[in-house]
Amino acid sequence: MLNSEPIIIKKYVEKAIFIGVIRQDDDEATVNEYLDELEFLAETAGVEKRGRFVQKVDKPDPRSYIRSGKLAEIKTYIDANEIDVAIFDDELSATQIRNIERELQIKILDRTSLILDIFAQRAKTAYAKTQVELAQYQYLLPRLTRMWTHLERQKGGIGMRGPGETQIETDRRIIQDKIARLKEQLKKIDRQMASQRGNRGSMVRIALVGYTNVGKSTLMNLMAKTDVFAENKLFATLDTTVRKVVIENVPFLLSDTVGFIRKLPTQLVEAFKSTLDEVREADILMHVVDISHPGHEDQIRVVNETLRDIGAADKPIYVVFNKIDAYKHEEYDEFSLEPKKPENYTLEEYKHSWIARENTPCVFISAKQKIGIDKMRSDLYKMVAEIHAGRYPFDNFLW
Repeated sequence: MLNSEPIIIKKYVEKAIFIGVIRQDDDEATVNEYLDELEFLAETAGVEKRGRFVQKVDKPDPRSYIRSGKLAEIKTYIDANEIDVAIFDDELSATQIRNIERELQIKILDRTSLILDIFAQRAKTAYAKTQVELAQYQYLLPRLTRMWTHLERQKGGIGMRGPGETQIETDRRIIQDKIARLKEQLKKIDRQMASQRGNRGSMVRIALVGYTNVGKSTLMNLMAKTDVFAENKLFATLDTTVRKVVIENVPFLLSDTVGFIRKLPTQLVEAFKSTLDEVREADILMHVVDISHPGHEDQIRVVNETLRDIGAADKPIYVVFNKIDAYKHEEYDEFSLEPKKPENYTLEEYKHSWIARENTPCVFISAKQKIGIDKMRSDLYKMVAEIHAGRYPFDNFLW
């Protein structure tokens, strides 16, 4: 008698190690935090983490990023633990990738290629796929030599999605032509999207910005009563979602945009230009911050720097400190000689710290638990109403 039970084929999960360097002026704790984030990125991409290696150097080796002694140590670990891929926390040159691969005999990825892989997984619409494809080709172009030399060993998997596998057989001219065609394709879509933004009239626009995985999509769902995909993974949202929101009698447009991250690849910033136009053309930026994340102050800095880079730093900003339900602090010994650290602050102390002195309107909420939402809606009502009144001075909705 035949067995009627279904056959379950388990998908092979690649095992990865993570490698970073501590430069002369680097803080060791910060470097390890970056590696924590790199591991989270890899987990988002579907990789199993198996180890971490850090080397203190004056500056990364131009030939192999890390020194030969550390490479030998890593090679021993790889052979003993059947590691599939080594992921580095900085962008590597074609020469570095080639030399490291020769030594370690496994697949080598850097932070940029890992992020591109995640974007390739997450892209759902034709527009997002085109943006990601352009970024992938721009990343591959200077690394063609390395791709050619390893043609016979390409196996797909993490870092090889999208054009990675098929474009190894192409030459530089074909890829350059492809990049040019994709740019033209994106220009047409950009014009369509610009027209769509123009058709929205003079309605007040608010854009949600922030580090990736801080709860922007959850907040969008709460405010717009919509169903935007939200998940505890990095870059859950790639496509910009725009919804009309009405608070009391004041309407405005709310857009959810792609999250920012440290060392965001320049190829992605260029490819996602139209998506970022939603930020540049907004009247108000809602900067969502995960207050429960131990590195939230650094994340605020990264977002502010990115806003400056894309020319949106002069926008009115409303800071939304989210996830207060998950916030925890470490008790501080008042008799300690050590200065108080950010992790020692209670939530109440944070509300009266540098945040209040920045003179930027802010609110502390939990989108998940719906705490502080009334205060946030009241603040937004006043901000939007003021802009609306300036545009429509004879509209009497305020009276």
